[in-house]
Amino acid sequence: MRASLITLACVSGVLAAPAPAKRASNLCFVIGDTTLPAETQTAADALADVITCSTTTTTIDGVPDVTSGNVSFSQINFANSKDATLQFALDEFATSSPLADNDLATFQNQLNTYLATEAGIRSVAGSLAIKVPKFFLEFQVSRIQTAQGNPPTDAGLTVDHLLTKVLTNAAGQSQDLLDQVTALSKVLS
Repeated sequence: MRASLITLACVSGVLAAPAPAKRASNLCFVIGDTTLPAETQTAADALADVITCSTTTTTIDGVPDVTSGNVSFSQINFANSKDATLQFALDEFATSSPLADNDLATFQNQLNTYLATEAGIRSVAGSLAIKVPKFFLEFQVSRIQTAQGNPPTDAGLTVDHLLTKVLTNAAGQSQDLLDQVTALSKVLS
């Protein structure tokens, strides 16, 4: 009996121990072995059930073309544009007025494809030029949520915080483009 209790205690201890962190196998867009930053890994894990990957088409750095909802990254790939990344983002991810009437689901699907592709690029230690349009999309999603009366509660997802992220990552691009983003940050309805 005592041996059974010890065995049970040992087995219970093993079962209760936290599993080592590992990359989920269903992250079809994480193609490399480079460890992702915690924030990127968290975003990638959250996308596991909403992203599908093409088995025939790749985009940046060999990352499969990813789709969220009805949006594929290849349809909105900044790398295919001759424009600066911020100009591309301002044009491609423009909102209409009134802001609250924009289709949040479409913007979220676009953002999902950028988050997944960024995770894939980071997994192969590729170029992070994707950060400017990705942060701009996060900024636009935050603006729309705010206009719809549901502002993000996470401090890292507020319009002001994301404005700073866009401006910081787009440093060196034209002041006119930076000013356009700053002006958008004040339009929240």
